[in-house]
Amino acid sequence: MEDMFQIKKGETVAITADFGSDTAIIDALFVATKNAGGLPLIIQIPKAENDSQAGMKDWPSKAITAALCNVDVWIEANSVVLLYSDIWETAMKENKQLRYLIIADSTIQSLDRVFTGFDIQRLKVLLNEVRTMAMASKSVRITSNNGTDVSYEIDLNYAFDVDDGDYSQPKFGTAPGFVNIVPKLGSMNGSIVFDHLQFAEDDTLEFILKNGKVIDVKGGKSAEEFKTYLATFNDENMYKISHNMIGLNPKVTELSYELVEDERIWGGVDFGFGHTSAMDMPPFGQEAASHFDGVVTKVNLYFDAIQIFENGQICHPKLRPLAQKLLTN
Repeated sequence: MEDMFQIKKGETVAITADFGSDTAIIDALFVATKNAGGLPLIIQIPKAENDSQAGMKDWPSKAITAALCNVDVWIEANSVVLLYSDIWETAMKENKQLRYLIIADSTIQSLDRVFTGFDIQRLKVLLNEVRTMAMASKSVRITSNNGTDVSYEIDLNYAFDVDDGDYSQPKFGTAPGFVNIVPKLGSMNGSIVFDHLQFAEDDTLEFILKNGKVIDVKGGKSAEEFKTYLATFNDENMYKISHNMIGLNPKVTELSYELVEDERIWGGVDFGFGHTSAMDMPPFGQEAASHFDGVVTKVNLYFDAIQIFENGQICHPKLRPLAQKLLTN
């Protein structure tokens, strides 16, 4: 609260929680806010059946929205998330001073790995350099020994976000350690074999993508179950790519199967599908009933024909010294 949010005396910090949240984390955030001079506010909401817009029927949306439009900081620690719902979209649009961070249902051990033990400024330098390289490219290709081979085109009108752990200014914040790219609409083609896929019983599922949309899911019984899960939304946009995150958190080096952590795994990537905010994909975004993510570890990453990662390790000569400096802290 002091180092990353730089809470000032009198600032209001909302902490949203549900019955899936760890009360020890909620209480600790409350106490830390108070110790930093802020005014903590815990908002406990029902645990919805589904994340994002699909959970709207389960939440007292008017009251939550009104509260979140009038706070300085919002930490989303509920296990079923408001992220990308109308509540979230309105708060992010109307509250111009809002500093938002989602930790969802992270455990204490995961939060320790993801948020501590590295230099924020060194991470910032590395992430910004990778983002600059991405924005100077026309295409991205990602491969892995697990069979992943997918590519897409860059659209400079869309978001190129980084999160380095600095939440002192208004922003849509997530856990530190990634560069996020919203691919050009209709440009992603190839196959993704996941090492961890949200809402899947078997993580080793393969998505076949054509023109930015999932056209098939392979992997036996689990694949059929996941296709059934997607079909329940009755929403074509749930099959469309939303974003691609390049993982560079120096403390996250192996899968924990906690998504907020795994999305940032060093040398891996995350692919998100479904809802995309208008903030990331202007002017209208990609509306969808919900959003889900999957992770591929130890990737080979190319911007145009230039290799950035080799089997999960930074190999680009300009980036290697920055990575080494960060890893040695």
